[in-house]
Amino acid sequence: MSITRRSFIKGSAVAAGALGLSLTGLDFKGWAAKAQESEVKVKPSLCNTCSSHCGMWIHVKNDRPWKVTGHEDNMRSQGKLCARAHAGLYWIYDSDRIKQPLKRVGEEEFESISWEQAISEIAEKLNDILEESGPEAAAYGHNPRETGVFYGNRLMHALGISTVCTHNASCNTARTLGFNHTMGGVPHADLSNSNYVVLIGRNLGGGIRTSELIEFTEGVKEGAKVVCVDPRQNDSAKIADEWIPIRPGTDLALVLAMCQVIVEEDLYDKEFIDNYTLDFDKFAETLPQYTPEWAAEITDIEADKIRSLARELAENKPNCLVHPSWKGAFGSNYENSTETARAVAYINALLGNVNQPGGLFFSYNSPEIGSLDTLDPEEPQTPRTDGVGVEGEFPLATSHGLPHVIAEKAAEGIVKSIFIRHHNPVRNFPDYEHMVAGYKNLDLLVVFETHMSETAILADYILPECSFAEREEVVEARGGADRGSVSIRTEAVPKVHPETKSFDEIIVLLAEELGIEEYFDFTLDEVNKARLEPLDISLAELKEKGSISMELPEPSNEVEFSTDSGKFEFYSEDFARYGFSGIAGWKEPAVGYKTANNEFKVIHGKQAYHSQTVSANIPQLAQITKDYDSNRIWMNRAKAEELGINDGDKIKLTSPIATKEVKVKVTERVHPDTLYMPAGYGNKTPYYETAQKIDSLNPNDLTPYQTESIAGHAMMQEVIVKAEKA
Repeated sequence: MSITRRSFIKGSAVAAGALGLSLTGLDFKGWAAKAQESEVKVKPSLCNTCSSHCGMWIHVKNDRPWKVTGHEDNMRSQGKLCARAHAGLYWIYDSDRIKQPLKRVGEEEFESISWEQAISEIAEKLNDILEESGPEAAAYGHNPRETGVFYGNRLMHALGISTVCTHNASCNTARTLGFNHTMGGVPHADLSNSNYVVLIGRNLGGGIRTSELIEFTEGVKEGAKVVCVDPRQNDSAKIADEWIPIRPGTDLALVLAMCQVIVEEDLYDKEFIDNYTLDFDKFAETLPQYTPEWAAEITDIEADKIRSLARELAENKPNCLVHPSWKGAFGSNYENSTETARAVAYINALLGNVNQPGGLFFSYNSPEIGSLDTLDPEEPQTPRTDGVGVEGEFPLATSHGLPHVIAEKAAEGIVKSIFIRHHNPVRNFPDYEHMVAGYKNLDLLVVFETHMSETAILADYILPECSFAEREEVVEARGGADRGSVSIRTEAVPKVHPETKSFDEIIVLLAEELGIEEYFDFTLDEVNKARLEPLDISLAELKEKGSISMELPEPSNEVEFSTDSGKFEFYSEDFARYGFSGIAGWKEPAVGYKTANNEFKVIHGKQAYHSQTVSANIPQLAQITKDYDSNRIWMNRAKAEELGINDGDKIKLTSPIATKEVKVKVTERVHPDTLYMPAGYGNKTPYYETAQKIDSLNPNDLTPYQTESIAGHAMMQEVIVKAEKA
């Protein structure tokens, strides 16, 4: 059967009609009475509407879920769930789900095929590619969670494929690289015990991780002073003591100037610096140039405010912190994001807050997980095709990978095959046309999905997974201050579409067809039993409880770093070796930091009720957007008046790659040089009927394809647009 968007929707209606015909002659009163009396069963699971995998209970009656509640023993949820988790139940019965394996037969047109045909044809084509072009011509991209890592990476390694990518290059690659090369890793912010918190671009109330938001609100209740530095007044800024609007991309100047004040005024923690750091003197020698007056001209923050912020932080040391953030100002957005991350690590070191209450902790533990005693494939040593770890390309980039670079290599014919799971790189990286061009040029694109995402509609084969509530997955472990938890996603409801499969089942089928089944000679239950063995927890008990909490050793105040030297490193030998500055210093954003009268920098961020673009097709969440008209772009009121633009008008935006129109929200809550755009809209797939009814824009349609020079991330906010009334 040939499947297009029209037939896809029509088929769902036909199926519903057929179901009605099959109920002819049924005693509805008797059936309804029996259904009403049925027991409500509570089944454990893990949410799937974002990457946090919060623990949840799914309340099931007559084999159908009707609500979810937060799992109290899961370290991520701690008994709470956000709006996205509640709405995610819709996906189980969504008529837009992929119900059987699909093969491309035309532009966005597919035919349904059997699993046998799909697996056979995929294996044959992949083998041909590997034989002709080698494993460098293939890659795997995913959102890195336990099941995708265990089964997906294992399959790639068994085939000799080294290029494994994640979404992180659009999220937190620079943050991770900067902290790795100063502190040896990314620490946990002890928000609940802090006296003073500076959030630079971090929106805990929008990019929700439930456990972290709980810690944050506890800290606020206990009297922590919170300062939010962000070009817009985000959700966290609403409950902060102070919001400091800053020019986009200039956070590095602010942090360097605060460091300058703390060092010049002798406010740093000398004992910590003397005992636990290297090359402080080299760093201090660079600081005199970074005065508050210098930073004020760049950031648009008054010099006196910069001084007072630095002094207040220092007065509260070591029980204070500058948050390590996530994406925000230095996750993946600017040419200077990596340097900003290093500078944020520097200022925390000056405060001596490592492994101190209210500071940054490395000593948080996770439950000890076991591993399966089986034949493991060796990790391939072949060079990665995305340039990660390759001298002359991105030698310092993290193993998270660079999917946007993969698209470039695919367009050039270097990469010929990609496997994608729980990941939508075509929509969620800048420059849609760049991403489409690369993925269309592949000889083989295989997507494991539940819905027809922008990446899926370009696939040669789509292999349908069960929804999150219909499958079991690999055991996960989470850590905390003195408690941790192990959790499992269980099959909470019977499979709705018989031809869908769980990821582990699909990978085993592929491995058998590819002749590497010896690396998958085990069951999912055997994997999970092995992971639980060190904890003396039975798999049956975990499946019943879903998440089990346990005590862990209290975090130690002993200071230690996972760097080569075992100390905090102000100077990076690795950076210097590859031609970068050994010490982080000022670096402009790629597009500069100032704009003309009708020009703006475009920034974006999450809303608490959407997860990237995937949730915009959930009717309940889409309705929130419609009710509050919350898909508009924000413009500063004074700038809007200058341009003759009123609240609710449509404006025309012109960027280096596109001209687009979008509805505007006029507000004082955004810096005059800035336009803020919620990132969860602008779906391109015609199969997302609900999302298509939201008239909006995605920031990736304005931002050109770019790579940052050190980490290689996608520079998500390096764009200036011209704005005028449409």
